[in-house]
Amino acid sequence: MKYNIQTGIISEALRIDSPNQDARPDSEDISLIVIHGISLPAGEYGGPWISDLFTNRLDAAAHPSFVDIAELKVSSHFLIRRDGDLQQFVPVTHRAWHAGVSRFQGRENCNDFSIGIELEGVDDSPYESVQYEQLAKLIHTLVGALPRLDYDAITGHADIAPGRKTDPGPAFDWQHLRKKLA
Repeated sequence: MKYNIQTGIISEALRIDSPNQDARPDSEDISLIVIHGISLPAGEYGGPWISDLFTNRLDAAAHPSFVDIAELKVSSHFLIRRDGDLQQFVPVTHRAWHAGVSRFQGRENCNDFSIGIELEGVDDSPYESVQYEQLAKLIHTLVGALPRLDYDAITGHADIAPGRKTDPGPAFDWQHLRKKLA
Protein backbone atom coordinates (compact mmCIF):
# COMPACT_ATOMS: atom_id res chain seq x y z
CA MET A 1 0.00 0.00 0.00
CA LYS A 2 1.37 3.45 -0.90
CA TYR A 3 0.76 6.63 1.08
CA ASN A 4 1.53 10.08 -0.32
CA ILE A 5 2.72 12.19 2.60
CA GLN A 6 2.03 15.48 0.79
CA THR A 7 -1.55 14.69 -0.28
CA GLY A 8 -2.56 12.33 2.54
CA ILE A 9 -3.90 9.82 0.02
CA ILE A 10 -3.57 6.03 -0.12
CA SER A 11 -3.15 5.24 -3.81
CA GLU A 12 -4.94 1.87 -3.63
CA ALA A 13 -8.10 3.35 -2.11
CA LEU A 14 -11.12 4.36 -4.15
CA ARG A 15 -11.41 8.14 -3.69
CA ILE A 16 -14.82 9.53 -2.81
CA ASP A 17 -14.43 13.12 -1.66
CA SER A 18 -16.44 14.19 1.37
CA PRO A 19 -17.16 17.87 1.99
CA ASN A 20 -17.26 17.07 5.73
CA GLN A 21 -13.66 17.90 6.54
CA ASP A 22 -11.48 20.83 7.43
CA ALA A 23 -7.92 21.73 8.35
CA ARG A 24 -6.31 20.09 11.35
CA PRO A 25 -5.17 22.50 14.10
CA ASP A 26 -1.73 20.86 13.91
CA SER A 27 -1.15 18.84 10.75
CA GLU A 28 1.91 17.18 12.30
CA ASP A 29 -0.05 15.85 15.30
CA ILE A 30 -1.64 12.71 13.89
CA SER A 31 -1.25 10.33 16.80
CA LEU A 32 -4.38 8.15 17.05
CA ILE A 33 -6.37 5.68 14.95
CA VAL A 34 -10.06 5.28 15.80
CA ILE A 35 -11.85 2.13 14.59
CA HIS A 36 -15.56 2.47 13.89
CA GLY A 37 -18.33 0.17 12.70
CA ILE A 38 -21.15 1.28 10.40
CA SER A 39 -23.91 -0.19 8.26
CA LEU A 40 -26.80 1.58 6.60
CA PRO A 41 -29.52 0.59 7.14
CA ALA A 42 -28.45 -1.18 10.33
CA GLY A 43 -27.39 -4.75 9.56
CA GLU A 44 -27.49 -4.31 5.77
CA TYR A 45 -24.35 -4.26 3.67
CA GLY A 46 -23.18 -3.26 0.22
CA GLY A 47 -25.44 -0.36 -0.67
CA PRO A 48 -24.50 3.22 -1.50
CA TRP A 49 -25.82 4.61 1.77
CA ILE A 50 -22.57 5.00 3.72
CA SER A 51 -20.98 6.92 0.86
CA ASP A 52 -24.14 8.97 0.52
CA LEU A 53 -24.05 9.82 4.25
CA PHE A 54 -20.40 10.91 4.08
CA THR A 55 -21.04 13.04 0.97
CA ASN A 56 -24.28 14.67 2.20
CA ARG A 57 -26.43 12.87 -0.38
CA LEU A 58 -28.33 10.47 1.87
CA ASP A 59 -32.00 10.43 0.86
CA ALA A 60 -34.10 10.56 4.03
CA ALA A 61 -36.99 8.91 2.16
CA ALA A 62 -34.94 5.86 1.10
CA HIS A 63 -35.33 4.10 4.47
CA PRO A 64 -37.19 5.01 7.70
CA SER A 65 -33.96 4.95 9.72
CA PHE A 66 -32.41 7.62 7.47
CA VAL A 67 -34.82 10.36 8.60
CA ASP A 68 -32.81 11.07 11.76
CA ILE A 69 -29.36 10.94 10.12
CA ALA A 70 -29.78 12.37 6.61
CA GLU A 71 -28.86 15.90 7.70
CA LEU A 72 -25.76 14.90 9.71
CA LYS A 73 -22.44 16.29 8.53
CA VAL A 74 -20.08 13.38 9.19
CA SER A 75 -17.21 11.64 7.46
CA SER A 76 -14.32 9.30 7.99
CA HIS A 77 -10.91 9.07 6.43
CA PHE A 78 -11.46 5.47 5.33
CA LEU A 79 -14.15 2.81 4.92
CA ILE A 80 -13.37 -0.89 4.59
CA ARG A 81 -16.31 -2.74 3.06
CA ARG A 82 -17.27 -6.34 3.88
CA ASP A 83 -15.37 -7.55 0.80
CA GLY A 84 -12.21 -5.65 1.81
CA ASP A 85 -12.74 -2.81 -0.65
CA LEU A 86 -10.92 0.28 0.66
CA GLN A 87 -12.45 3.72 0.16
CA GLN A 88 -11.00 7.09 1.20
CA PHE A 89 -13.26 10.08 1.87
CA VAL A 90 -10.87 12.56 3.49
CA PRO A 91 -7.12 12.97 3.05
CA VAL A 92 -5.22 12.02 6.20
CA THR A 93 -3.72 15.52 6.17
CA HIS A 94 -7.21 16.92 6.89
CA ARG A 95 -9.60 16.50 9.80
CA ALA A 96 -12.49 14.12 9.15
CA TRP A 97 -15.63 14.51 11.25
CA HIS A 98 -15.85 10.99 12.69
CA ALA A 99 -15.33 11.11 16.45
CA GLY A 100 -17.71 13.80 17.68
CA VAL A 101 -17.47 14.69 21.36
CA SER A 102 -14.52 12.55 22.39
CA ARG A 103 -11.52 12.14 24.67
CA PHE A 104 -8.38 9.97 24.49
CA GLN A 105 -5.83 9.87 27.31
CA GLY A 106 -7.03 13.23 28.63
CA ARG A 107 -7.08 14.95 25.23
CA GLU A 108 -10.41 16.31 23.98
CA ASN A 109 -11.63 16.56 20.35
CA CYS A 110 -10.10 13.41 18.90
CA ASN A 111 -10.93 14.54 15.35
CA ASP A 112 -8.06 17.03 15.71
CA PHE A 113 -5.36 14.37 16.00
CA SER A 114 -6.87 11.09 14.79
CA ILE A 115 -7.53 9.04 11.68
CA GLY A 116 -11.01 7.52 11.45
CA ILE A 117 -11.37 4.07 9.88
CA GLU A 118 -14.89 2.73 9.43
CA LEU A 119 -15.52 -0.98 8.99
CA GLU A 120 -18.77 -1.99 7.35
CA GLY A 121 -20.45 -3.99 10.08
CA VAL A 122 -22.48 -3.98 13.26
CA ASP A 123 -21.49 -4.28 16.91
CA ASP A 124 -22.73 -7.84 17.46
CA SER A 125 -21.85 -9.63 14.20
CA PRO A 126 -18.32 -10.77 13.33
CA TYR A 127 -16.33 -8.70 10.88
CA GLU A 128 -14.89 -10.44 7.82
CA SER A 129 -11.34 -11.81 7.66
CA VAL A 130 -10.63 -9.72 4.57
CA GLN A 131 -11.57 -6.60 6.55
CA TYR A 132 -8.95 -7.41 9.19
CA GLU A 133 -6.39 -8.05 6.42
CA GLN A 134 -7.10 -4.69 4.78
CA LEU A 135 -7.21 -2.91 8.15
CA ALA A 136 -3.82 -4.32 9.15
CA LYS A 137 -2.26 -3.28 5.81
CA LEU A 138 -3.70 0.21 6.17
CA ILE A 139 -2.48 0.59 9.76
CA HIS A 140 1.01 -0.68 8.85
CA THR A 141 1.18 1.88 6.04
CA LEU A 142 -0.01 4.77 8.21
CA VAL A 143 2.22 3.93 11.18
CA GLY A 144 5.19 3.63 8.81
CA ALA A 145 4.50 7.03 7.26
CA LEU A 146 3.41 9.19 10.20
CA PRO A 147 6.06 9.83 12.88
CA ARG A 148 3.72 10.40 15.85
CA LEU A 149 1.50 7.40 15.13
CA ASP A 150 2.24 4.03 16.73
CA TYR A 151 0.59 0.66 17.31
CA ASP A 152 -0.31 1.53 20.91
CA ALA A 153 -2.57 4.37 19.81
CA ILE A 154 -5.38 2.36 18.18
CA THR A 155 -8.76 2.42 19.86
CA GLY A 156 -12.47 2.02 19.25
CA HIS A 157 -15.08 4.74 18.94
CA ALA A 158 -16.72 3.39 22.11
CA ASP A 159 -13.48 3.98 24.01
CA ILE A 160 -13.23 7.68 23.13
CA ALA A 161 -16.97 8.37 23.47
CA PRO A 162 -18.15 6.02 26.24
CA GLY A 163 -21.86 6.02 26.92
CA ARG A 164 -22.48 7.71 23.57
CA LYS A 165 -21.03 5.18 21.11
CA THR A 166 -20.65 1.38 21.12
CA ASP A 167 -18.74 0.65 17.90
CA PRO A 168 -16.90 -1.28 16.67
CA GLY A 169 -18.64 -3.42 19.29
CA PRO A 170 -18.03 -6.69 21.08
CA ALA A 171 -17.85 -8.62 17.79
CA PHE A 172 -14.68 -6.77 16.79
CA ASP A 173 -11.74 -9.08 17.53
CA TRP A 174 -9.01 -6.83 18.97
CA GLN A 175 -6.75 -9.80 19.68
CA HIS A 176 -6.97 -10.91 16.04
CA LEU A 177 -6.06 -7.39 14.87
CA ARG A 178 -3.10 -7.23 17.30
CA LYS A 179 -1.79 -10.56 15.93
CA LYS A 180 -2.01 -9.21 12.38
CA LEU A 181 -0.10 -6.10 13.42
CA ALA A 182 2.64 -8.01 15.28
